[in-house]
Amino acid sequence: MIYELAKLEELQAVYDVVQQTIKTIYPKYYPMEVVDFFCQHHSRDAIAEDIKNGYISVLKIDGTIIATGSFMDNHITRVYVLPKYQKKGYGTYIMKNIEDQIGEKYDKAYVDASLPAAALYEKLGFVTVNHQRYPVENEVILAYEVMEKKI
Repeated sequence: MIYELAKLEELQAVYDVVQQTIKTIYPKYYPMEVVDFFCQHHSRDAIAEDIKNGYISVLKIDGTIIATGSFMDNHITRVYVLPKYQKKGYGTYIMKNIEDQIGEKYDKAYVDASLPAAALYEKLGFVTVNHQRYPVENEVILAYEVMEKKI
């Protein structure tokens, strides 16, 4: 298992991990308008920009990218594990790595937690500091938690 900074030539693999995870997991929690919003928010261009800026790391098993994590400053922005690899500790592993990196410069980490991820973040010691609502298409509201953890 290797966790390292993503390279631009890995853009498609990172994009595929994010999109496949959203399209498989999020419909169990959200209406399709919200799923579509997340797919657009984590677009190929947005991921490419984050890779160029050194914000994204990838988790590889036998050379295959199975998960990704990213943060900017002390804000965790993207943690996705392919569905078939979930519930095996990979998300926790990524989060601990991100927390260690954030802890080098900051005393708190923040994450905007989707419904599917909030329980994991809570298990890792994050607490909800704010409930947010964001309007998407067709008057549908995306509800999410702003969570923080003292590092």
